[in-house]
Amino acid sequence: MNSDLRKLRFRAWHRGFRELDLLLGTFADVYLDRMSTVEVQEFEKILNLPDQDVYEWITRRTPLPAKYQSAVFTKLQDFCMKDR
Repeated sequence: MNSDLRKLRFRAWHRGFRELDLLLGTFADVYLDRMSTVEVQEFEKILNLPDQDVYEWITRRTPLPAKYQSAVFTKLQDFCMKDR
């Protein structure tokens, strides 16, 4: 596995907000190895955003601002909400 992907996977699992760790980490385990370079960059941008905001947007409790909308964020939202 690419060391950059390994670092992103680690970051997804170790944010310090347990609920978000579970959502982002599981998503990374499922999709990260299959993402294009552009998608990996989009995922990294998501990891750079504040935890509470990302959690609210993923769970759709708060609308996702247009400037953060991407195919990866939509896939992340769908993935995290599919069983809820």
